[in-house]
Amino acid sequence: MRAVFLKEFQELRRDRLTLAMLIVMPLLLLVIFGYAANFTVDTLRVAVVGSQTSDVTDLIAQNDEVSSHLDIVSTDATGTEADAREDLVDRRADVVLFADAAGAVTVHIDGANLFAAQSAKVLFTEVSAQLAQNPQAPKVDIQVLFNPDLKTAWVMIPAIIGLILTFIGTIITSIGMVREREAGTFEQLAVMPLKASAVILGKITPYFLLAALDMVLIAVLGILLFGVPFLGSVWVFAVGAAFFLFAVLGIGVLISTVAKTSGQAIQMAMMTLLPQILLSGMIFPLDAMAAGVRWIGYLLPLTYFTMISQGVMLRGSGWDALWLPLVILAGMALILFALAVVRLHASIAPAKQPRAGRHGNVEAGR
Repeated sequence: MRAVFLKEFQELRRDRLTLAMLIVMPLLLLVIFGYAANFTVDTLRVAVVGSQTSDVTDLIAQNDEVSSHLDIVSTDATGTEADAREDLVDRRADVVLFADAAGAVTVHIDGANLFAAQSAKVLFTEVSAQLAQNPQAPKVDIQVLFNPDLKTAWVMIPAIIGLILTFIGTIITSIGMVREREAGTFEQLAVMPLKASAVILGKITPYFLLAALDMVLIAVLGILLFGVPFLGSVWVFAVGAAFFLFAVLGIGVLISTVAKTSGQAIQMAMMTLLPQILLSGMIFPLDAMAAGVRWIGYLLPLTYFTMISQGVMLRGSGWDALWLPLVILAGMALILFALAVVRLHASIAPAKQPRAGRHGNVEAGR
């Protein structure tokens, strides 16, 4: 028994990747659940538009209990109710207050931002009840847009599409390529006159097509079974999905160039998948996370695809509203694909080097 124990301990010590997983994973889970596991959005970004903007902002400032939960990001005394909706479509605010000339205030809440919308509805329902006791106070009308019933499925399904693409692009791709290396077929690429970029494109194309098929299937089923709307452009959605797929496929290829076995590939893929699930805003709202953890979420591809998918499907957002996450995803895809090409070229290059014979002569092709 002692001999077996020592043998396993020695193997574990030599397997630095597994050892790192045993140390890093608990710390990662502790940080994520300690700082990110929060469903309550305490501070809401608010825009105020309409002719009575100054009266509304003064009313908010006078109520400390309300103002402590509101961050007024913009005011526009010339704005219309259409401008209020546009602010929500462009994600410039979580809530837009429209104050008309008659003194009535309409609270427009972005229902696609589920947790912020839930907090906003509770807060402004209480405010409306308090104002109703004062005959001279403005009348408050609450309208939840893009997800009127605040259905969780409407918000989760666009994000789940991204999760499925991440799963295929990261785990399935890395395991498939590592298995080829274990079987020895990957080394055959070393003697073929192919560039590393051509090898990667050839390898990831089947996974790209499979992921695209799954994306269409999940989107159609979500629309048919759960009534999730698709209000925006299919082309915007497709371009965002393509950029995102290239990014996660690049991660999968990078993992395959580092991992030596399928087990290591799964471990590394899970290390990249878990933060994307927990820190992308898919489960826990980014606005409710601690600042240090929130910025990690802004480094993850799934964060931006979730913005795009929810924006297109629920808000009907177009190029003008989603250009920033699209550009960021395109940049991530380019960087990750370039790194994958460099890593793959480095792993193939040694096998292409000619071997020296017994008398120092170069043996090529043997």
